[in-house]
Amino acid sequence: MRLYFVRHGESEANVLDVFSNRGRQHGLTPLGVQQARSLAQELARVGVTALYASPLLRATQTADILSEALGLPYEVTGALREFDCGVLEGSPFSHGAEEYRRVVTDWWACAKFDSKIEGGDSLLDLKARFVPFVEGLVAAYGGSEARLVLVGHGGLFRSMLPMVLDNVTLRFAWEGRLPNAGYALAEQRDGRLTCLTWWGQPMPQRLL
Repeated sequence: MRLYFVRHGESEANVLDVFSNRGRQHGLTPLGVQQARSLAQELARVGVTALYASPLLRATQTADILSEALGLPYEVTGALREFDCGVLEGSPFSHGAEEYRRVVTDWWACAKFDSKIEGGDSLLDLKARFVPFVEGLVAAYGGSEARLVLVGHGGLFRSMLPMVLDNVTLRFAWEGRLPNAGYALAEQRDGRLTCLTWWGQPMPQRLL
């Protein structure tokens, strides 16, 4: 079994640099559409078995493009939704950058997993919805040749992939940049999920 953890294509929120992790606003830009189409061409060669997407507009629009190219329907799941930024939602990133960075630093540097922006999600909130979803996929498809594509978000994957992949840490995940329409590729090995490539970067088979 292989899992492709895909970040959506470039969105209007990326360009505007605003917090937009709830509701159905800020879809893909023209560049984001092109990125998703290029990714669809790449994924068409791997024999995708199932496709899942976050409910946020930029993710479902990315999934729409992948679905059409792959000839495969997709399932929307809140398990792949980006983490809610509470009182910062809808505001410019510059307005809340200090608070945002405080919270994510609490997560990866201080193991304060209950830290959150007022009214938003903690890392524990993310874990409660994401990890059981991935465990369910492993239970359903483990040991098979399934190829699963999960369309989500940068903050979500930085926070949660270290919880399910045995050779990725929170520090590593938060230190790098995650390009739009890129992906982390994981494979089930000896009952565990191991990251093979991280947004195009080959991964050593050990903890980082």
